[in-house]
Amino acid sequence: MGKQFKIASGKVEEKLYDLPEATALVKQIAFAKFDETVELAVRLGVDPKRADQLVRGTTVLPHGTGRKVRIVVFAKGEKEQEAKAAGADFVGAEDLLEKVKGGWLEFDSAIATPDLMGAVGKLGKVLGPRGLMPNPKTGTVTFEVGKAVDEIRKGRVEFKVDKAGIVHVPVGKVSFQSEQIKDNASAVFDALVKAKPASSKGRYVKTVTLSSTMGPGVPLDSVGLVRQFS
Repeated sequence: MGKQFKIASGKVEEKLYDLPEATALVKQIAFAKFDETVELAVRLGVDPKRADQLVRGTTVLPHGTGRKVRIVVFAKGEKEQEAKAAGADFVGAEDLLEKVKGGWLEFDSAIATPDLMGAVGKLGKVLGPRGLMPNPKTGTVTFEVGKAVDEIRKGRVEFKVDKAGIVHVPVGKVSFQSEQIKDNASAVFDALVKAKPASSKGRYVKTVTLSSTMGPGVPLDSVGLVRQFS
């Protein structure tokens, strides 16, 4: 541990914080010279190996993510024009697919129209490991490309439980006001609670932690949060 991390850790008490307290503390103990991302980490009581317990979804952050997202849209014809009008950074079909196949990955989010998913699916080995593969469950395989681009621009984020049963979601920047981080984290938690699989038994939310990129985690009162959003 570095000196600054130790100092920051010393300010985190051995207790469970409510969300307003946690957001204020995360801002207070952030020490990096850049505008750190604030992340919500939720450990769920699900078995990620079971298909019926794979928690995944999207939500729009009321105050955005605080970063510019580069969006690519695989579409052609009328839908290509719609995506461009909505402000997508890169739009195309065959030529764009070939470019990505060749190793170009200078984008943060990908959208595709259903008619091109056959071709886009062939890029699974390239896009999949980076979390860039369009998926109908997250609204990124759609003919409503303009709406999808607009939502991502406004701050739509995706979440998916990892192999350890944890969901990591960015909820803003340290430069945000505490209230903005709280609103964003609330939107994510609300979506997670609603995404609870029917097959999940027992305690669904086990632990919740809020932290900045370089800072220590601040533990939240998971029981209180579940009660609030259930």
